[in-house]
Amino acid sequence: MTTWTNVRPALIVTAGQETVLAPLPDDTGVINVWEITRMALSSLLANKMRSILTMLGVIIGVASVVALMAVGNGASAEITGQVEAIGTNVLTIIPGSLSNRTPGASVAAQTLTLEDANAVAALNLPVTGVAPQMGASASVVAAAADKNANVVGVTPAYQTVNALALAQGSFLTEDQVRSVAPVVVLGSNLAQDLFGSGEAVGQTVRIKNQTLRVIGVLTPKGGGAFGSVDDRAFVPISVAQQRLFGGRTPDGKSYQVSAITLAAQNSEDLPAIQQRVTALLRDRHQAKADGSADDFSIMNQASFLSTLSTITTLLTVFLAAIAGISLLVGGIGIMNIMLVSVTERTKEIGLRKAVGAREQDILWQFIVEALVISLTGGLIGLVLGVGLALLVSLTGLLTAAITLDAVLLALGFSLMVGLFFGIYPARRAARLNPIDALRYE
Repeated sequence: MTTWTNVRPALIVTAGQETVLAPLPDDTGVINVWEITRMALSSLLANKMRSILTMLGVIIGVASVVALMAVGNGASAEITGQVEAIGTNVLTIIPGSLSNRTPGASVAAQTLTLEDANAVAALNLPVTGVAPQMGASASVVAAAADKNANVVGVTPAYQTVNALALAQGSFLTEDQVRSVAPVVVLGSNLAQDLFGSGEAVGQTVRIKNQTLRVIGVLTPKGGGAFGSVDDRAFVPISVAQQRLFGGRTPDGKSYQVSAITLAAQNSEDLPAIQQRVTALLRDRHQAKADGSADDFSIMNQASFLSTLSTITTLLTVFLAAIAGISLLVGGIGIMNIMLVSVTERTKEIGLRKAVGAREQDILWQFIVEALVISLTGGLIGLVLGVGLALLVSLTGLLTAAITLDAVLLALGFSLMVGLFFGIYPARRAARLNPIDALRYE
């Protein structure tokens, strides 16, 4: 629509007479958005191959951003899910001090004992259980297969603390721990490796020349901060200490343990529980109250999850930023092609301005062309990025998570690139002198 207020009539002289033509619109007219868009699309379609090549940088950039953010979010969700499967209310006490450990130092410190675990349990803290562990890597041999696995000696509390469920059979009992019963519970992956699709419960396996009867198989659980229970074998802690791995304390009065795990009934109580356990162990080990001589470390699963989430988020953003560089490259390509287009269409611009086109008409036509290129390239890139993310999911390695934020970020950034790199060529076209433009060769 064009307004005709404050217009000036155009005059033409014919045989000494003046003829008044229709008035020309002045610069206060309203821009016809549809007409400008139609002309921009017509110009782009007239050079299809050049337009496609111009879009290529934006297509690659948007596809990379969407795909990498989807993979990063999927990996973050996978890791977080594995940690949360164990529980964010879990504390794990391990021998040796992580803060005092020097590079290359041995990680096989044995400073925790079964008596330490009993002392922690005697505190009657608001926990679901206290589970001492004693384990090492060993070969688990079945009739038709063998597998090197982590064999862990545990108590019945281990099942409660780690929220383990059984697919077959039963877990270890207190009677089996006291009687040093030769029994074993297998993780789901380990049972599959040793017995395939056959029945594992009731079969026997050999560990360090000890024959053990399989009494249970766990349901799949997933991994955590210290590996996956699916790949482990669990025996009574008395069997691990007395028949498989030994581990008496130097004074011979107790047995060493490789870790003590406890789960708070309420995750909000974790800091208080950690402080109380720390104070108890410092007192038992005659360590300084300031922690400088601690010979143990307490791992907070919630803190570990928070740190892990921060790392994976930063990694995802970093990958997206790298992919975003190709969007900038695509924007430079848009500006380059638009400058070439301005040069090629100099006469057209001059003619349009000579017959009444205003600067804003020319300006908006070239801006719309740049936006159409970037938006079209962004949409094509979005489809490709989603396709790549789905291909990654089909591999089964992880489930790529496509979020609305990633889609809006990629499309929004592509539009900003088109607008930013399209303004300069558009302003250059709009400011052309119509007389010089018509004379341009």
